[in-house]
Amino acid sequence: GCTIAHSQTLYALATTQFFSPSKIDPGAKKPRIFLLASFFFQPKQAGKTPEKKPSSRESLAASIESSYHAATSAPSSNPPHRQKQTPARADGKLDTHAMERVALLRTSGRRLLQRCGRPRPLVPAASSSAPRRRLTSSSSAASSSSSSSSRGGSSRLLAAAAPLHLHAAGRYWPLTAPGLARRLSVPAVSTSPSPVPSDTDDVHEYAAKLGFEKVSEQVIDECKSAAVLYKHKKTGAEVMSVANDDENKVFGIVFRTPPKNSTGIPHILEHSVLCGSRKYPLKEPFVELLKGSLHTFLNAFTYPDRTCYPVASTNTKDFYNLVDVYLDAVFFPKCVEDFQTFQQEGWHYELNSPEEEISYKGVVFNEMKGVYSQPDNIMGRVSQQALSPDNTYGVDCGGDPNDIPKLTFEEFKEFHSKFYHPSNARIWFYGDDDTKERLRILSEYLDLFEASAARNESKVMPQKLFKEPVRIAEKYPAGQEGDLKKKYMVCTNWLLSEEPLDVETELALGFLDHLLLGTPASPLRRILLESGLGEAIVGGGVEDELLQPQFSIGLKGVSEDNIEKVEELVMQILKNLAEEGFAPEAVEASMNTIEFSLRENNTGSFPRGLSLMLRSMGKWIYDMDPFEPLKYEQPLQQLKARIAEKGSKAVFSPLIEKYILNNVHRVTVEMQPDPEKASRDEAAEKEILKQVKSSMTQEDLAELARATKELKDKQETPDPPEALKAVPSLSLQDIPKKPIHVPIEVGEINGVKVLQHDLFTNDVVYSEVVFDMGSMKKEHLQLLPLFCQSLLEMGTKDMDFVQLNQLIGRKTGGISVYPLTSSIKGKEDPLTRVVVRGKAMSTRVEDLFHLMNCLLQDVQFTEQQRFKQFVSQSKARMENRLRGSGHGIAAARMDAKLNAAGWISEQMGGVSYLEYLRDLETKIDQDWDRISASLEEMRKSLFSKEGCLINITSDSKNLEKSGQHIAKFLDALPSSPSLGSDPWLSRLPSVNEAIVIPTQVNYVGKAGNLYQSGYQLNGSAYVISKHISNTWLWDRVRVSGGAYGGFCDFDTHSGVFSYLSYRDPNLLKTLEVYDGTAKFLRELDVDDDALTKAIIGTIGDVDSYQLPDAKGYSSLMRYLLGITEEERQQRREEILATSVKDFKEFADAVETINDNGVVVAVASPDDVEAANKEKSLFSDIKKCL
Repeated sequence: GCTIAHSQTLYALATTQFFSPSKIDPGAKKPRIFLLASFFFQPKQAGKTPEKKPSSRESLAASIESSYHAATSAPSSNPPHRQKQTPARADGKLDTHAMERVALLRTSGRRLLQRCGRPRPLVPAASSSAPRRRLTSSSSAASSSSSSSSRGGSSRLLAAAAPLHLHAAGRYWPLTAPGLARRLSVPAVSTSPSPVPSDTDDVHEYAAKLGFEKVSEQVIDECKSAAVLYKHKKTGAEVMSVANDDENKVFGIVFRTPPKNSTGIPHILEHSVLCGSRKYPLKEPFVELLKGSLHTFLNAFTYPDRTCYPVASTNTKDFYNLVDVYLDAVFFPKCVEDFQTFQQEGWHYELNSPEEEISYKGVVFNEMKGVYSQPDNIMGRVSQQALSPDNTYGVDCGGDPNDIPKLTFEEFKEFHSKFYHPSNARIWFYGDDDTKERLRILSEYLDLFEASAARNESKVMPQKLFKEPVRIAEKYPAGQEGDLKKKYMVCTNWLLSEEPLDVETELALGFLDHLLLGTPASPLRRILLESGLGEAIVGGGVEDELLQPQFSIGLKGVSEDNIEKVEELVMQILKNLAEEGFAPEAVEASMNTIEFSLRENNTGSFPRGLSLMLRSMGKWIYDMDPFEPLKYEQPLQQLKARIAEKGSKAVFSPLIEKYILNNVHRVTVEMQPDPEKASRDEAAEKEILKQVKSSMTQEDLAELARATKELKDKQETPDPPEALKAVPSLSLQDIPKKPIHVPIEVGEINGVKVLQHDLFTNDVVYSEVVFDMGSMKKEHLQLLPLFCQSLLEMGTKDMDFVQLNQLIGRKTGGISVYPLTSSIKGKEDPLTRVVVRGKAMSTRVEDLFHLMNCLLQDVQFTEQQRFKQFVSQSKARMENRLRGSGHGIAAARMDAKLNAAGWISEQMGGVSYLEYLRDLETKIDQDWDRISASLEEMRKSLFSKEGCLINITSDSKNLEKSGQHIAKFLDALPSSPSLGSDPWLSRLPSVNEAIVIPTQVNYVGKAGNLYQSGYQLNGSAYVISKHISNTWLWDRVRVSGGAYGGFCDFDTHSGVFSYLSYRDPNLLKTLEVYDGTAKFLRELDVDDDALTKAIIGTIGDVDSYQLPDAKGYSSLMRYLLGITEEERQQRREEILATSVKDFKEFADAVETINDNGVVVAVASPDDVEAANKEKSLFSDIKKCL
């Protein structure tokens, strides 16, 4: 499940966007989204939960609940260290950077066959020069990006809220779409002149026969679509049908689900409804869809006030299969009759025998323990509940681990019955499928229900504005490393309005937000960082995905003495800006950035139709006009006209004064580091469980042990074949036999290779300039991420960095610079490159290449204090990643022990990099001359015509015109680099390692190199590794083990096969599951249907949807890695020919990891100590926080 924090779009791992690392640190406060897991029920009467006598399990549940309440009534249930000023909140934020930077996982070869995959993403923690939401390149987590890639305004008109992290195919990755794309760019890909169907009258007549009435119909020119709002007469369900030429079809059903407490009921229900339903009575139809569909999106997520169930596919048959499973899931789930589903996904007591201690288990319970271990999440939660203490946003929709065990099964069932009803539903269809078929499928479900009062009962009431500001202090679990007095965090938050804002005001606030915080040059961001009062920005700026917009800003890494100074400085900066206004160049740059993103309409691998849906839902869910957020053109032109007529100060200064400076609904949150908090929380939980056990009789304990075994038996028992066959799927005949072709022409300009991709890009030109990193000295490797950031965030002789950022914003769509590494199959030496990515309208290509040249050759490495800021920000991000993306840290560390590319990547984005940053931070003042000289030496060694490669994607006309500008750019480059060092073939010691942090959950990894054990790559490996993730690891690590995620990854370039878990309550038990994989494969009985599903699901990964820029980038990556079209075809044929025999043979390969693999766990001190006590597992223990 996922809970949604404010406006955050999903970025799929494979996205190939220009990335612009967030202007805000991982702690940016947003409404938290929690993503999916599944479960359902079978009513005797549609819309009603059948009455049923309690089972023995439910009787036990009642006994357990009374035991729990008896235990928690004791003082220990509310330990004094927990400063609960306000109710637990619905939307503590998630760590976007840490989650985004999961990138440390190397690219799966499976994805590379199709697009580029993502060769070893280097996840340097370096801050970027771009806006706060980064548009991540699929190639790597770049270190820096230009301001013009920055996010746009936060206006709901522009926004598309979406989950921060989502689990697809067993992975739990934050999918964060480009900042601006998230907010502004969601139109369809259609280019037809008229999106309106020719026979609309016929469609409406058909709709009327099915019981739908047309409420409104509009042509949305911005996305070349015809949109019709229907209402189902019988139930009142509202349906938005958006028709256009986009083949990436999207369906979504959304219910308003405001919780009244922090037991996490909407989150647990969102996990549960996809676990079997009336028509699909198996354990988890969702997992079957993951295994065997061609979906381009498949998940669900929970906002603080609503729950969304979206799917997408480019295959029409597959799309309607997905729609039917989801509709049956939400309306007729088994979970409301199945207490064990509630236990598995929510919470339960686990007791293996009456003599042992009782423990808590549950997927959501452990997910939220992870969320509550992260300081930024705690700050977000406290801020939200303090801003809105009197409505649903004053509680945590995701669930507070202290409150989740208070949720009863009866409350769970009642919540579904009350809110999961057509009368409370908003339903969305988008794409090139038949409108009649959309309505026909819906009518089959909606007609089974009568109208209910759910729509009125689910209304969200606005928070009344305060009469005076509020201050809150909250402790967070801190590590022992460093000076605790310098680890405070402070964030000032405003609720901006009690009433909904008009469209133009929302848009103006979005522009204001970008002006204040959207780029490194933005004054509020820049001055706060330059003040030296803190290390990195926190707070999300303007966020408006909930009923009332808010504004948040602050700093982390603050000294205790400077807490009040931060708040004072924020107010002073805003006051000065209100009095003086913004520079005209800054306004022009923001305008161009936002308009470019709107026109480009690039949402990466995130479906455009889903982005549109989430944008529309920001109004629709509150009974406002769902069309309004889709139509940006008129308000945009009106705003531009106002600025032109009255000046920007007349537009923006009144907004600052009214909504911020003169607004007393202000909450300042101070986060205090507490190194004992984690251990106190753990002790408090153990005390509650001890009291629960002591209140039980021996009969109760025996029954609990029996129920624990019964639940595990159910979890480990496979679904019968007849149940599996109920889930609709495609056949192999529906699958294309050839891979997706991307046109490529290899030529030369001035002796440099140029790859050209003739694709329609709506007049945008995308370009990558690739330089060989091998000419750089090895001693400079860890400096490289900071070098890339310096190129984008320092000035030249003629311009300071503010002017340079503004120029990039005015002339282009963004520039980023980042390192890229990957193993190359069959070669010892890895691929090591520095990539400069840029995009611009075709009329601005000359400007694009001129600015690229300016960055590479003219930037001066002389700004010592700015460089020191880069180091502090990068260190803060890396520390945040340790808590929020420990699986990425573990993966990078294992790779570094097993291959050279992994070592290089880890040096620039793992624990080694964090150690380097901490050391560098102490040396900058005395060693600046040496550091500055090193940066200059790196420039001379890296940027040369020798080894340079240019990749360009656009239509043929623009490709031809770009040639002269490329030639001019190349002429300006030096001819030859300095000599570099010897080949970089280093490794970390191949020993088991524990990375200890203050956390309540673990991230457990184990990996080995299959090629070194003799395995020869076959395309079946893609099918088998996906199957392992979606069956064995899903069932044993997540379902039985209670972790939020468990999966495996096979990097076919290096041969490294990795197991990883995410927010895992276990350590040794998870390693036992990993070691059982070979046995699982040997004993696996795969019938033809299961095998077909596995093959189809793998092809879905290989053929996943891409926009033109991503196709061009993927082709570049294949070129660099030596992947030919012949190899792609061969692997595809091997995938399609996968047999049971391949599974058995793969077992021999993965079994070698049992004894020869390396283990890395990012874990709590107690769990590491316990593991070493039992097995002497870790020879190296590193305390990092």
